[in-house]
Amino acid sequence: MMKWTALALVLGFFIDLLVGDPRWLYHPVRIIGHGISFLENHLRTCFPKTEKGERRAGFLLVILICTGSAAVPFGILYLAYRIHLVFGICLEILMCYQMLAVKSLKDESMRVFEELKKGDLEGARYAVSMIVGRDTRTLDEAGVTKAAVETVAENTSDGIIAPLFYMAIGGPVLMFFYKGVNTMDSMVGYKNEKYLNFGRYAAKFDDIMNYIPARISAWLMIAASYMCGFDGKNAAKIYKRDRYNHASPNSAQTEAVMAGALDIQLAGNAYYFGKLYEKPTIGDNIRPVESQDIQRANRLLYVSAAVAAGLFAGIRLLVQGLVMLL
Repeated sequence: MMKWTALALVLGFFIDLLVGDPRWLYHPVRIIGHGISFLENHLRTCFPKTEKGERRAGFLLVILICTGSAAVPFGILYLAYRIHLVFGICLEILMCYQMLAVKSLKDESMRVFEELKKGDLEGARYAVSMIVGRDTRTLDEAGVTKAAVETVAENTSDGIIAPLFYMAIGGPVLMFFYKGVNTMDSMVGYKNEKYLNFGRYAAKFDDIMNYIPARISAWLMIAASYMCGFDGKNAAKIYKRDRYNHASPNSAQTEAVMAGALDIQLAGNAYYFGKLYEKPTIGDNIRPVESQDIQRANRLLYVSAAVAAGLFAGIRLLVQGLVMLL
């Protein structure tokens, strides 16, 4: 089943570049999301509403979602390969394609750019609210642009390079496992009153799963900065200096590279659920942020993703070749 992983990775990647995530195609992550919501509601009723009770419920959520996220695709792939080799390969390609988000990330962020280009700040605020977790109602044009650029930077790792990394290691099964963890973090990994205890283990496990991919993503983005004609030297400088300027140990890794490559300043204070959170800035204010930075961020996204896909597929083939020789 794992012999065709490199091929599935490359073809799945190219299908994502061409097709993206059409709204009519039901996405597997939505199934994972529904499962998280269902289990959250039931687990909260089964455990006491205390700090310890909520943490135990959240821990059980992690166990159940991780198990299901890996077991279901494994079972489906196993049956597919038992039916026919070609059917199994095609399904593996489809699974890889559906776990990537290159084109959809570009399309969603470019909707923000188009609204800014038209001078519709309200429309831009609404468009960026679809892809970020912060409050966007009071953002000015620079704030909207920064939010979109930061999202592209962070999701270059979370939505593309990290899934490709885990696909190369363990095929679609490990890729789905990662997406289960990542989806849990996006739904319950908040440090507010509701999720501080319940989402604690989900957030911590997501930090662990993203630790290595985030750093690989950063260095691939630095290399891609040179390839795109951006400020690669500054990207490396800001990465080394500001890569921990975030509450998460991983989020600032790629944001620092993006800020350095584009010679702009990102992050800073932001509102979440009506509350102001004071956050350090990332990068230097070498030039003002402008709406075209969204386009530049997407160029860096595409080149970084292509480099990652080629590198991981190549390493996968090399390892398989060495194993066969041994």
